[in-house]
Amino acid sequence: MQSTGKIFWASFLTLIAAGMGFAVRSDVLGEWAAAFGFTQTELGQITGGGLTGMAFTIIGFSLFADRIGYKAILIGAFLLHVGSAALTLAATPVFESSGKAATYQCLYWGMFMFSLANGMCEAAINPLVATLYPKQKTHYLNILHAGWPGGLILGGLLAYCFVGDKGVITKLRWEIPMLFFLIPTLWYGVIVLKEKFPVSEARAAGVKFSEMLAEFAAPVLIFLLILHAMVGYVELGTDSWIANIMSGFITNGVLLLVYTAGLMFVLRFFAGPIVERINPLGLLFVSAVLGAIGLFMMGSVLASSTSVGLILVAATVYGIGKTFLWPTMLGVVGERFPKGGALAMGAMGGIGMLSAGVLGGPGIGYTQDVNTVRKLEELSPAAYKQVASEQENRFLFFSPVRGLDGATVAKLEPNNPIYPDVRAAETYGKARALQITAAIPAAMAVGYLLLLIYFRAIGGYKLVEIGPGGVERETSHEPSAAEAIYKDSRADQA
Repeated sequence: MQSTGKIFWASFLTLIAAGMGFAVRSDVLGEWAAAFGFTQTELGQITGGGLTGMAFTIIGFSLFADRIGYKAILIGAFLLHVGSAALTLAATPVFESSGKAATYQCLYWGMFMFSLANGMCEAAINPLVATLYPKQKTHYLNILHAGWPGGLILGGLLAYCFVGDKGVITKLRWEIPMLFFLIPTLWYGVIVLKEKFPVSEARAAGVKFSEMLAEFAAPVLIFLLILHAMVGYVELGTDSWIANIMSGFITNGVLLLVYTAGLMFVLRFFAGPIVERINPLGLLFVSAVLGAIGLFMMGSVLASSTSVGLILVAATVYGIGKTFLWPTMLGVVGERFPKGGALAMGAMGGIGMLSAGVLGGPGIGYTQDVNTVRKLEELSPAAYKQVASEQENRFLFFSPVRGLDGATVAKLEPNNPIYPDVRAAETYGKARALQITAAIPAAMAVGYLLLLIYFRAIGGYKLVEIGPGGVERETSHEPSAAEAIYKDSRADQA
């Protein structure tokens, strides 16, 4: 017999595991730079590896998720999560035996394997939850994706307590906090092995694979895919860096990640009532506007070195802005293109992760390097020569840059004559990276506004359901009030 509650909880735990690993990794970047000599671009490439692989497995497994079933995919994800932990643990011994280049490969592929596991989870849990709650997809997908900020909170607090010299309880070797994500991993693994899973909504309706592919001919779905690539860049790309960027401005930068994750965790439980009032596209438009304002404010406050209070104000605006973007985009696709099944949702998640891994993480790191180098050469060319990396880094078609060597910078003492210039240049580079990134959610806001205008012109945004024989029909959101949502959730628990 199928247990909806347990299956939903297992799906929730997969995102807890992913968030915990992501948060701890974002706070150990400084330790990796100091221990192994990585530049910001190289660190960005490693964090990108922790996202890029996810894109391939989301898309790849979404192609046949409806046929092989969600259970088999989640078992595979469990095995990859465990394997990624083993490979990441090998980084220090590899550095001692083979040097920096081999260590880079070890960490990159460890993060890549972790992202493959996360991608398999994403390929399964999104259409799975849409199948479990066909009338309230956007609402329950937002609750599901509260697991991600929940994991960020747990991982961030663990990092705050145990990572680096600023660990408030004690400093542990970075490998130990990195392994804490295995706790929710083992938990979801046990549930998945024991429970019986449902077939997908599309498969139950007899939708053929060719019909799923045909959904991608819709211009609106293509436009949504482009917008979701921007969501991946701005949300996951920025979150990969936020603890590192803010570490020199507030006592422990990971606390800012914990704070914005806390906002996301709480607010995602209230997506249903909000959507009922302004519809999903209205929510996305407001979110993108707030995201752009928040990111630009954070960069401006960092550049002016003003109060921590203003940073919290800016982070609050940004945190609220990013809260609903990812799950609401998935909800829109599930509601408007139900025949797309796991394939349509997988394409959305895949393009978002691919953008975050290939563009977001490396792009923000490259932007920091470029602006830091530009500022340091302006302040002190001699200082730049002392701390510059031996090798150039590239990003897409942009000019190569020799960023600052992380190990050399970490050894600088405050009484060193070049110390103030190096720190000033790093702060400038980080601030400019945030301000430049703010252009992405600004562009997203324009896109959502265009969609609002389009749907108003055709009679308004409505949910599309698959009826008998695979026939689609439009209907209003049900239930239409928060009270009905509450009653339905209570009935599921019973």
